[in-house]
Amino acid sequence: MAKQPFIYGALFLLLAAAFNRVLGFIYQILMIRLILPEGIGLFAMVYPVYVLIIVLATAGIPVAMAKLVAEEMAANNPRGAYRIFFTCFVFLILSSILLSALCLLYAPFLLAYVFPNPKVYYIFLSLLPGVIIVALCSAIRGFFQGLQQMKPIAASQSLEQLVRVISGLFFARLLLPRGVEYAAIGASLGVVIGELSGFILITIYYFKCRPRLLDCMPVCPAERPGRLGARISNLAVPVTLTRLISTLFLTLDAILIPQRLQVSGVSLAGATALYGQFVGIAQSLLFMPGIITISLATALVPAISDAISANKFYLVRARCETAIRITILVGIPFAIIFILLGNKICGYIFGYPEAGDSLRILALGGPFLYLQQTTTGILHGMGRADLPFKNLLIASAFKLCGIFYLTGRPHLGIYGAAAVIAVSFAVMAVLNLIDIRNRTGLKIDLGQAVFKPLTAAAAMSATIIFSYNTLYIHAVPEGLAVISSIAAGFLGYMLLLIISGGVNKKDLLSLKNI
Repeated sequence: MAKQPFIYGALFLLLAAAFNRVLGFIYQILMIRLILPEGIGLFAMVYPVYVLIIVLATAGIPVAMAKLVAEEMAANNPRGAYRIFFTCFVFLILSSILLSALCLLYAPFLLAYVFPNPKVYYIFLSLLPGVIIVALCSAIRGFFQGLQQMKPIAASQSLEQLVRVISGLFFARLLLPRGVEYAAIGASLGVVIGELSGFILITIYYFKCRPRLLDCMPVCPAERPGRLGARISNLAVPVTLTRLISTLFLTLDAILIPQRLQVSGVSLAGATALYGQFVGIAQSLLFMPGIITISLATALVPAISDAISANKFYLVRARCETAIRITILVGIPFAIIFILLGNKICGYIFGYPEAGDSLRILALGGPFLYLQQTTTGILHGMGRADLPFKNLLIASAFKLCGIFYLTGRPHLGIYGAAAVIAVSFAVMAVLNLIDIRNRTGLKIDLGQAVFKPLTAAAAMSATIIFSYNTLYIHAVPEGLAVISSIAAGFLGYMLLLIISGGVNKKDLLSLKNI
């Protein structure tokens, strides 16, 4: 099975991520209208705990496996790649079963001391079967990622999302007459069923498309178990710590924000609904452009690892510069759209225009969020997962203190949380960029990568404001006015980028090759 080029693999993931995000976005719209922000809030309170358990169960093994498999294949040692895969797979089976059993045993403790709303108990229990499924699926995905074969990953992710949407909406609608908490259980069942379908598909890919070991292949001496375990843990431990801290702080957000909203004078039901709007509407929209940056980050891990193994440091710098520049080009226009039209987008799509106030604040940190995702992938590919972990600690500690102080103030509430989260994105992105520069000699052309996109974004802002006001005066329906204004703004942004040289012939040639 031939290795795919970096940009080709990223394209597969990008298409799958675009499909998943669009489908997930439609799902979010329908689910919010079905179970209301209170139901979304209940699910959002327990979901970070579920993700935290998955992080503990997988222990960073899939990322470590992707890097080590890529190194073995670069050294023409497929047998070594399989040894790494089987070792990791056994570990993931054992760890996921153990964590699931412990969570089932201590679920009453979580209800009493962790969850801010007692209605989430059965939502949590219904998610637990997914821990084992996700752990095993991540092992196979990590193997294909190391082979730089992104098509199986993309296909399984797309099927998983499709089944999740269909089954989640079905069970939520089926259980809704019993109350919003039961409808949220239906959404949880959809998550588990979707994950099971993705696991089945990628398992089929594994047995049909995995590289075959032929007798003519070179046989390298088997690595000692202790050394192999050390190689895996040296990469997996920092990744685990990074994801553990990230998920732990998201869990603390899910616990702390509703509690501090109550301190600011909001009722329990009101805090749950307000948190549901914040997570289910504002943050969902903010994370939409991440389809590009997350795809880049995933493809960058083996691509940069491969370039470093071959001592092609010029290629490492080139790939870093390209990924960062694409991230900035994507992030800035979306931030402009959310700032200018946040309330109108939230009102037209979800029926809750008040959620746009939080979105507008979050959007100020949007470009930094996308840079954070891309730069973390770069550092993981360099084998320095400890650096994003350090930066995450700093940014998350700042965020947690800010949420505790600002969200509890009556005149700020949820807007205080949004402001702190936006600043925390900037803190981590800047720290990541400094680390990359120090280790690669990365030089970003500020004129090309920043100032020209900002100039084009200024023209985009004027185009959006003029277009929307003109259409509003002529009584064009709200939804059509918003969509038309965004389309006109994007067109103006791209045209000015091309005219100013922000997008050059080389970029257009790369696009043609893709």
